[in-house]
Amino acid sequence: MEQVLLILVFILLICLCLFFWLKLGNIRLKFRRQGIIGPLPSLLTGNIPEIKQIMSMVPNSDPANKDPKDISPFYCSLNLFPYFKQWTKQYGGTFMFTLGRQHFLYVTDLKLVKDISIFKSWDLGKPAYLQKDRGPLLGKGLISTNGAVWSHQRKTIGPQLYPVKVKDKVDIIVESARTLIKSWDNVVKAEDGVAELIVDEYVRNFTSEIISKMMFGNNFFEGMKLFPKLKTLIDVMSTPTLLSGVPFSRFLPTKKNKVVWGLEKEIYAIIMDIVKKHKATTSENMLQTLMEGSMNGELGPSTADQFIVDNCKDVCIAAFEVNAVVAIWGLMLLASHPEWQARVRSEVQEVCGDKPPDANMLGKMKVLRMVIQEILRLYPGVAFVSRQALQDLKLGDTCVPKGVNIWIWMLALHRDPELWGPGADNFNPERFANGVSGACKSPQAYIPFGVGARVCPGQNLAITELKVLFAMVVSKFSLEISPNYRHSPRYGLLVEPEHGVNLLVKKI
Repeated sequence: MEQVLLILVFILLICLCLFFWLKLGNIRLKFRRQGIIGPLPSLLTGNIPEIKQIMSMVPNSDPANKDPKDISPFYCSLNLFPYFKQWTKQYGGTFMFTLGRQHFLYVTDLKLVKDISIFKSWDLGKPAYLQKDRGPLLGKGLISTNGAVWSHQRKTIGPQLYPVKVKDKVDIIVESARTLIKSWDNVVKAEDGVAELIVDEYVRNFTSEIISKMMFGNNFFEGMKLFPKLKTLIDVMSTPTLLSGVPFSRFLPTKKNKVVWGLEKEIYAIIMDIVKKHKATTSENMLQTLMEGSMNGELGPSTADQFIVDNCKDVCIAAFEVNAVVAIWGLMLLASHPEWQARVRSEVQEVCGDKPPDANMLGKMKVLRMVIQEILRLYPGVAFVSRQALQDLKLGDTCVPKGVNIWIWMLALHRDPELWGPGADNFNPERFANGVSGACKSPQAYIPFGVGARVCPGQNLAITELKVLFAMVVSKFSLEISPNYRHSPRYGLLVEPEHGVNLLVKKI
């Protein structure tokens, strides 16, 4: 009897393998007929073994004797994703690859990017792996849902981030920047006028305080407890289970998974505790909007409480961590280019004088706008625009089978010399003097906030935060790269500085 069962299990495994192989072969055949090819995958793990092999051959990009000010040769995207570089040389700018049983269409063709951006049907949505692979972090919130559920979430959250709403929050942003400047000022004074600072945590405190006040209102102190746990969860989940090659590994009671599950419960408890306190008040904030949204509209499989928690997490992660990472890279670039730091400082003095910036002043700062556009080009908040074909669909001339994921790699578009000129890797805000249209050959080559209907609703808040932070910092301090800074971008959930950003900060 045992032998019969073993034989049946063996036959079942063979049948499953044949099913997945035939399905993969069918998808590859459909793309091959359109002239789209890619690396040959293995049966169970796809191209993961080849990715690991290519990664193991990447030379050290952070030599000990490197001049910390010399960041231009370190094209971070090539060191982060060398397999994409290699496959692009072999198969062109659009190709397919496989991670486990997940099929991906890699896209850098501008026409296809445009076709994706103008595609209006809900048949093109966010990948299912976001809820599976990043479930404890993103849940079923705005970042990962589709269809009517996503539409309801967008209509609930989006209006709270419109430009007119963000203008009303400039005072909150300025106050948070004042807190950062005061803390830097205290350290600089204690160090006789010049201090070496690792700026990362200061910037994260700045962004978390802003979104905590916007989200939780009078309960923002309780909300501040949320962000260290979110950051820890982001760090723990920085290596996606998608790349492990082990099916269903997210369900295994590993040490990592136990930490993830514990943090997920703690974050849920913090948010629901604030919700209970908020019910006793009449204050208007984003949490109130989410609570009202949980009582009407399409929630899908989520309960009302889960709707609130997941969307609160998604908004806080984007406004806290994504904005912080861009700002940290921005301070590094300003410190590395004193001529642009001086130009921003001069403009701030001319527009603001001794007053803190307001919404009207921020709109007049053209040099600062160019600097921020260039920062977002070189170091966008996220590395990929991700989509999934929820049905068989056609994007322009390209037919995409149901279930195929689409990745648009921002760094490949943003740093392509054919689109941006021979200095594509260099920090040169002047390229944006005449806007995006004057900076590159096509507007589709610049997508720091995504494309189409799923473009980031928080882009106005992000840009306003960057303007206020940079304007107020450079008007009070001069920044210089520390000899201890090591330029080593690392990809986890975002592309962030692996060792932090060390700056020499001097009071003006």
